Amino acid sequence: MSRKMSRRMQELVKKVEDRPYEPIEALNLLKETATAKFSESAESHIRLGIDPKYTDQQLRTTVALPKGTGQEVRVAVIARGEKVSEASEAGADLVGSEELIAEIQKEQNLDFDVLIATPDVMPQVAKLGRLLGPRGLMPSPKGGTVTFDIAQAITEFKAGKLEFRADRTGIVHVMFGKATFEAEDLLINLKALQECIDRNRPSGAKGRYWRSVCISATMGPSIQVDISALRDLKLAELS
Repeated sequence: MSRKMSRRMQELVKKVEDRPYEPIEALNLLKETATAKFSESAESHIRLGIDPKYTDQQLRTTVALPKGTGQEVRVAVIARGEKVSEASEAGADLVGSEELIAEIQKEQNLDFDVLIATPDVMPQVAKLGRLLGPRGLMPSPKGGTVTFDIAQAITEFKAGKLEFRADRTGIVHVMFGKATFEAEDLLINLKALQECIDRNRPSGAKGRYWRSVCISATMGPSIQVDISALRDLKLAELS
């Protein structure tokens, strides 16, 4: 049974026309429809012409948002030896070795947004797959979260680097800032995301790759974005 739309949402939906908007126009409308009583995120929902059940049509990568995420990112690191102290010095919020793996396994410590691991501990971290996988927290080389360059990885993720992947239906859901950002800054982040998705087009993706792009505030209505207009923009000219 479908949920009844709130009066607030009914009023917001009236502001959105059923058409693709120019990118900056869409982002201004997103800001206008972010009327919840908390700081809403700017979210993108991008439908691609891929079928992720095939290995050559899967998309999983990272994007560095030039204007950041607007959120505090808690980074946990699992490592050994000198890499433990390196992680602490680089600003990791949670650092450990086998004892941290045990805590996570018992679900006693999941207070982090990103988990980075060095390659030498991955055989032990692998046992956390069933717990971390569904939460999108399992370290992976493609996601930039399995590395010996701990300090750089911590810096990048805290500065606005995000890992994302296409879901089973070929849709990418990515938060690309806060609704309180200036529309121009949101546009820079959205453009960086679009370019990242193009750069990482799966080899098995045939035909039309981009199907639709919709954006919204966390509690706001969906707004269509003109894909061609977004792709025609130049990131260097926006920055």
